[in-house]
This record gives sequence, structure tokens and C-alpha cells, in this order.
Amino acid sequence: MVELMLQKVLLVEDDPIAVMLCTKVIEKTGFAGEIETVYDGRMAIEYYQKLLSQSKSGEPQDYPRLILLDLNMPNMTGWEFLEEFIRNFYPFCPETRVVIISSSIVPEDRRKAREYPIVRNFLSKPISVTDIEKLSGDMA
Repeated sequence: MVELMLQKVLLVEDDPIAVMLCTKVIEKTGFAGEIETVYDGRMAIEYYQKLLSQSKSGEPQDYPRLILLDLNMPNMTGWEFLEEFIRNFYPFCPETRVVIISSSIVPEDRRKAREYPIVRNFLSKPISVTDIEKLSGDMA
């Protein structure tokens, strides 16, 4: 079990097997109380649009403090989502951090991830209990 438990995590991942494995690891470690899943960047944007539209104060209270983000997805890539999230939603969700989860072995992806201050880590799929334990320390 990890020390830090987040109330809610948003998993943005198009591969159902990766979703299942990631969910199992998070549940096993107790890292998050709730895991919301969307299957591409466009759905993630719609998720945040809905959160904002339901907010009475203009700032959603019950938003995920962590986004686990795949890079290679249909409709809208992880990079495209990240740009739109930072531009349109991050001002309303300033405590949100992003961890990229990817099967990419392209060094450019890791370099690019470091350019975004809200990206805390870049994990290779599939994520493990050890990854979540390390991530728990990174998020504190």
C-alpha cells in the first residue's frame, strides 16, 4: 500500500487491456479512491467541459488531481490533449498533475514531456505496483 491516496484519478487510455491492468494496480495499492476512464483525448476534453459546466463557482471542486495519459490514441493524441488541457482547463484545475503512460521508446517523447511543468513522470506500460509506489512519492 502507498502512503498517498488521491480522491480521483483520470485515466486517458484507448487500450482496454492497459486500462484493466492500470486499474488493477491502482486498486491494489490504494493509490486512488476513484478511477475515471476515458478512451481518447477528445473524450478527456469532453470530461473537463462537463466538469466546468456543472461547477457552480466556475472552478470544479471534484476534479482529478492526477491524469494518467497515454500518448498514442485515436481522435486526439495525448500531446494534443495536453496542450488543450493546459490552455483551457488547467487554470480551473491548478492542482492537477499529469503522468504519461506510454509504450513509446522514442527518446523525443521523454524529452518533450519534460517541457511541461505539470508532467510529473513518464512511465512505461504496463505500470506496476513499484511505479505507483514511486509515483506516490513524486506526487507528495
